[in-house]
Amino acid sequence: MTGFARESGTLADGTSFAWELRSVNGRGLDLRLRLPNGQDALEAALREATAKRLKRGNVSASLTLKREERPRLVVDRAALDQALDLALELAGRIRGSVAPAAEALLALPGVMRAEVVEPDEAAEASKRVALARAYDAALAGLVSARQAEGGKLQVILAGLLEEIAALRDAAAAEAAGQPEAQRAKLLESLAALLGEGGRARVPEERLAQEVALLAQKSDVREELDRLSAHIDAARALLAAGEGAGRKLDFLTQEFVREANTLCSKSASVPLTRIGLDLKAAIERLKEQAANVE
Repeated sequence: MTGFARESGTLADGTSFAWELRSVNGRGLDLRLRLPNGQDALEAALREATAKRLKRGNVSASLTLKREERPRLVVDRAALDQALDLALELAGRIRGSVAPAAEALLALPGVMRAEVVEPDEAAEASKRVALARAYDAALAGLVSARQAEGGKLQVILAGLLEEIAALRDAAAAEAAGQPEAQRAKLLESLAALLGEGGRARVPEERLAQEVALLAQKSDVREELDRLSAHIDAARALLAAGEGAGRKLDFLTQEFVREANTLCSKSASVPLTRIGLDLKAAIERLKEQAANVE
């Protein structure tokens, strides 16, 4: 199921952050995290939080951090003293030279450097807590977006189940007339082979046995009954709402199996056409079921 959510803010130290979460369809839950350097300690908690809220989908979560404050520059005294000694030595050896300017010395590589601030573990821990809370808020937004899509999807799935149920009923009505149609077809074949007079030589009992055998081979009542049971089960899953995706996946496979058997047993062109329409509707149901949580 697809969805998008974003959560942004500013941490206590002035660092701005933004979480972006995206999800697309997936048979299971696959979370891909993109975290800035130094934030790997968040991963375990984020995966646990995600698994509690989502069961399926390929989810990508990215965190961006930005701090506007420029680093404080400090003088490397040892490097400055070394540069000054060398400059004064050269000035003394070159006639007419003047002492080096302070700004020239400070511009030398290595004399000025950014201050290295030792990390405050307590502050870093507090920062991680704030980022994890913001992730939870973004995750709630993602869940809400997926639920909104799920509401629309439920209507589509219900419509497809109605279509499948109507085709099942049409198949049942057509299948009810198959024995009589098979008898008529058998009589027509006998007449073509033996002639009208030869037909009379076939005992009625033998004819009834052949018709019964054909009817048995083309009997689709079990398939139709199982289709009805699967339709009821699918409707119950949609009504339950939560965690229906995997079960609905399994049910669609059972739908396909019954539709295939119905087509293979069909003894009439109209029933075969209904079976093909049934398979097409089930395929659409299967595609949509892949989006269900």
